[in-house]
Amino acid sequence: MDMSDDPYQHGLSSREIASILVGTILAMFLAALDQTIVAPALPTIGAELRDLEHLSWVVTAYLLTATAVTPLYGKASDIYGRRIAMLVGIGMFIVGSVACALAPTMPLLAAARALQGLGGGGLIALGQTIIADLIPPKERARYQAYFASMFVLSSVLGPVLGGFFAERLHWSWIFWINVPLGLVAFAMTFSLLRKLPRHERRRRLDVAGALLMTIATVTLMLALSWGGVRYPWLSAPILGLVGASLVFWLAFLARLRTAAEPLIPTEIFANKVVTAATVAACFGMGVFIGLTIYMPIYLEATYGLNASQTGLALLPLMLGTVIGATTSGRVMLHVDHYKRLPLCGLAISVAATAVLAAAPGGLPFWAVEVLFGVTSFGLGTILPVTTVAIQNAVLPHQMGTATGSMNFFRQLGGALVVSAFGAILLAGLQAVPGAGITHEMLAELARQGTSLTDTFRLIFGASAAGLAVAAVALALMEERPLRGRAIAANEAAVGPE
Repeated sequence: MDMSDDPYQHGLSSREIASILVGTILAMFLAALDQTIVAPALPTIGAELRDLEHLSWVVTAYLLTATAVTPLYGKASDIYGRRIAMLVGIGMFIVGSVACALAPTMPLLAAARALQGLGGGGLIALGQTIIADLIPPKERARYQAYFASMFVLSSVLGPVLGGFFAERLHWSWIFWINVPLGLVAFAMTFSLLRKLPRHERRRRLDVAGALLMTIATVTLMLALSWGGVRYPWLSAPILGLVGASLVFWLAFLARLRTAAEPLIPTEIFANKVVTAATVAACFGMGVFIGLTIYMPIYLEATYGLNASQTGLALLPLMLGTVIGATTSGRVMLHVDHYKRLPLCGLAISVAATAVLAAAPGGLPFWAVEVLFGVTSFGLGTILPVTTVAIQNAVLPHQMGTATGSMNFFRQLGGALVVSAFGAILLAGLQAVPGAGITHEMLAELARQGTSLTDTFRLIFGASAAGLAVAAVALALMEERPLRGRAIAANEAAVGPE
């Protein structure tokens, strides 16, 4: 089919659509790369700025603001348009990157990272929403594979570039590289985004609701970041943060029920497709993030790999996601029962992690690699299905809000799973929370011969349980027919506002 003749594109040529896609994916790549490129340079940054105590804030500051603003960008794009929201996000990300590169002290670098997160937090959700405006749901799944490929590329390329810049050039280059890439993304989308289909509604942004949600998110993320690492889980600071988060979440829910125009319309999460798909994506992506963070320690402790060998050994875990997403996206084009493949994929992932849990230290290395690939493939199959199913189930002017909310809960799911895996690992090592335990120190303990077999038995078991929850949620999700193209079909499928 010639995309230029598709009425869903509203007159955009194939070249214009390609330019928007490239610019949008490049903007998403910026946000994804920034989550992986910084870590290898942290020791160098701490040494040069002579502040190792607050080094963790270089990561935490970005994570806090990026997570908090994700749903805000989605809502803003529904109100003011995708173009304005995307350009603001790219622009703020570039300004934040320049501020990071020029920061002379650790507090200023952390503040600049927070500013960078305010821009980067919306780029991924906005990119998915823009694709949803351009491509009919029936065909959209194939493009989700590009997103998966972009994430894997950033996961592989980020650590390599981060280490190279810190060692051979200067750590500031991990931020300077964002400037030309960001300017290219800005230029490619500046004019063409004017031609996007317009679905926004001129409404007011619920500032009070946004503020409540932001505070609730930040306090929860701080508790998850510090719990078991900086402070014991049952310490007063962590319990206080959890309690404060709970209070603000309750206030936010009350605001949703009473506001004339709430930040997240209640009908979105009353939609059973949105709820079930969000839960499936939350647990599935959470387990994937948790495994990518803690598997290097497992490989070093169990098979004696060094850092370089570990990076290569993680490739099956990364590439399997792309293959799974690509396969699932292609299948969605040709079948009506598009849940069957991801349900089978998740079942295989549960079985693979269960095998790892049964024999975490007794499997040959090649078998572990195969199980990593199988687990990752199964996880990848749910990514396009959950995203497209959610976008297919809501009205066009709610697309940004629904997509942003899904990404927000996926990030929260990742934080929760990482914290749970970290608590299991700390308990297994009998480490003292609050003693400044870091992932690097845990890896060093593992290399010194500390047994982690029973610990990773629990981590793999928890992974299997999380994937099983994702499978149940996906099974409960209503399998609505995917729309072909016209917006009128959207109104008929979802119903009047």
